[in-house]
Amino acid sequence: MWVYFASQCLNLKEREACVLFTNFVFPVNFLKWCSNTMETHNLTYIFEFYLTGFSEDTDMQPILFGLFLSMYLVTVLGNLIIILAVISDSHLHTPMYFFLCNLSLADICFTSTTVPKMIVDILTHRRVISYVGCLTQMSFVSMFGCMDDVLLTVMAYDWFLAICHPLHYAVIMNPRLCVLLLLVCVSISFFDSQLQNLTVLQFTCFKDVKIANFFCHPTQLFNLSCSDTFIKTFVTYLVGTMLGFFPVLGIIFSYCKIVSSILKIRSSGGRYKAFSTCSSHLSVVCLFYGTGIGMYLGSFVSYSPWKGMVASLMYTVVTPMLNPFIYSLRNRDITSTLKRLHC
Repeated sequence: MWVYFASQCLNLKEREACVLFTNFVFPVNFLKWCSNTMETHNLTYIFEFYLTGFSEDTDMQPILFGLFLSMYLVTVLGNLIIILAVISDSHLHTPMYFFLCNLSLADICFTSTTVPKMIVDILTHRRVISYVGCLTQMSFVSMFGCMDDVLLTVMAYDWFLAICHPLHYAVIMNPRLCVLLLLVCVSISFFDSQLQNLTVLQFTCFKDVKIANFFCHPTQLFNLSCSDTFIKTFVTYLVGTMLGFFPVLGIIFSYCKIVSSILKIRSSGGRYKAFSTCSSHLSVVCLFYGTGIGMYLGSFVSYSPWKGMVASLMYTVVTPMLNPFIYSLRNRDITSTLKRLHC
């Protein structure tokens, strides 16, 4: 009887009959069998997704576990040290270090949404995430990734005011404006997270349950959906424009003005000092935006799983890990504060 109904189900043009039967009679195993056998592979009900690992070789798993665990610990400890240094030293209670402190906090949260799950998957050899867990992870990844994005833009604006308008800097960048800019960053991040989350919740079916990445990235779920492509494309390019084009345009404008002002300084020592103060931020911007935008927009057009995972690793793990070193090694104020705390 099961085989007969299955053959009849597969001959139907519409899948509703198969779904109706499986919901009331044999909801899990038969639905999985029926979905895998159909040519379209459209899955109406999803209970879990399967993530992709960096290697299937069992000998590589201990190496990957040690590598990612070390990177995660360095990221958390490094950014916590930056936060501790800024809080403990009253000389660092300035707008620049206020935003740097919040950037470090966002980096910790951003990395913590992906790496611990990946480490557990390596240990258990089971790369499965529930549907609810996938949406939750995607929401936090979008939120804290957007926080990094917007904070880097705000920091570029802060550098612009500090170098191009030094006499009016203290008046313009007052504590009230700093808090307001931070609230704007949080609001934009929350809007971005909920927009992509609500978009995924509108999907009624998926082509597959395997995500070609080590975490639930929004564009991956968009690609797996068999729903209307217009909505997916619209949201993808809306978010890409809002968090990619305009922030990059603002950063480029700020640094054009900064470079123009630096070149007007007559002494070479003054030019070097001015440029070295913002070079750390510029290097982080290039690393974060280069990999992040490439991953977000490139994955929607033509996606290579391995390249996408490497790009994701760069901006979710490597960039947050390097931020404390970049800002502390090239910043005398933070370096002196860390030495004082160490002593």
